[in-house]
Amino acid sequence: MLTAISGINWGDEGKGRMVDLLSSDYDVVVRYQGGNNAGHTVVNEKGKFILNLLPSGILREKVVNVMGNGMVVDLKHLVGEIERLRNAGIVITPENLKISDRAVICMPYHVLQDCLEEDRLAGKKYGSTRRGISPVYSDKYAKKAIRMGDLLHLDIIEERLAGIVEFKNLFLGKVYGAEEITLEEVKDYLKTYGEKITPFICDTGLYLNNAQKEGKKIMFEAQLGALRDVDFGIYPYTSSSNSIAAYAPIGAGVPNLKLDLSIGIMKAYSSCVGEGPFVCEYFGEKAKELRDAGGEYGAATGRPRRVGPFDAVASRYGIRIQGADEIALTKLDVLSRYEEIEICYAYELDGKVIEDFPTPEVLDLCKPLFKTVKGWKTDISKCKKAEDLPKNARAYLEEIERLVGAKITYVSVGAEREEYIKM
Repeated sequence: MLTAISGINWGDEGKGRMVDLLSSDYDVVVRYQGGNNAGHTVVNEKGKFILNLLPSGILREKVVNVMGNGMVVDLKHLVGEIERLRNAGIVITPENLKISDRAVICMPYHVLQDCLEEDRLAGKKYGSTRRGISPVYSDKYAKKAIRMGDLLHLDIIEERLAGIVEFKNLFLGKVYGAEEITLEEVKDYLKTYGEKITPFICDTGLYLNNAQKEGKKIMFEAQLGALRDVDFGIYPYTSSSNSIAAYAPIGAGVPNLKLDLSIGIMKAYSSCVGEGPFVCEYFGEKAKELRDAGGEYGAATGRPRRVGPFDAVASRYGIRIQGADEIALTKLDVLSRYEEIEICYAYELDGKVIEDFPTPEVLDLCKPLFKTVKGWKTDISKCKKAEDLPKNARAYLEEIERLVGAKITYVSVGAEREEYIKM
């Protein structure tokens, strides 16, 4: 059984919470793309955890976690993340954490280059998290990257490292006028943090193929959502990797395997971190109320998220791009405060009503069209089955299903691990 869990919208849908919940039924959880530029927040009996690089299955004792070849890994950040979880009582060993030898290392100079470029762009910036993601993926495809497997052979790659340092200094020194890096700095960084990571490095593709042959259940976990995918998202305000479910086997190291199930994660309303078009966005006090009610602040950056009502146009598109067979809806409880709830059911573009998500170039010209439904104004966090939900809450879910054309199978009604309903 191979299942992908991916975001339907702009990211921040609550994938970590759902992966943590569903991972109890799986043997292996795999992160297949991205780096530490986004976070998954998980609340369970051991506390509240923010995971930037580690798969959410790391909080389950019997789950093996894999960081796939499609990821970009900040070594210093990963070491710190492992140490924080260990200090909280989470067991992390080479038996339950495996890192692909083909994953790319995100170096300090990538972070520096990212910051320098955002500063140069000033008012035209893309909303980077300044974690080095775009520069490191650029280096990957320019074949100027250092991979995790190189940490096992530092003694034989010095000549290649010297060429990489020369290449990066062309950007840092001659383009940005920044201080250049040295070969010794690069070697020292790789040695210092690499020594703590090398026990986890292996051929994860081989491991996953063997696990599949043994009948193990494997879950693929995405970062961000469909609208941040570099090919299918709101380009250029996207991430630098493919966050779609179809990429999961490739980014995990098993392109020969096929998904059995794709579960898409949506919020009961909309949220977005970073720049770019966001048609249904709320502003002012209306935005502040929803943002504070939902705790909408970035797990990786702490940035206030932009918020708005549920966007059926963007969600229909995301469901199609993710090939979602079913939907898990998060944070329904956040809407319990409202007498009436708005839904963006369509856009208006050039005087015409459109229901299909348009090309990103015209999104800023679109106006949201809202419909209003009745709220339920009661606590739903103790609801255990669909029948326990207030009538208006069930009606809201049915309207969402009708608008997006997909079945909602899970609904979270609170932040705790067990506060959910299987529909």
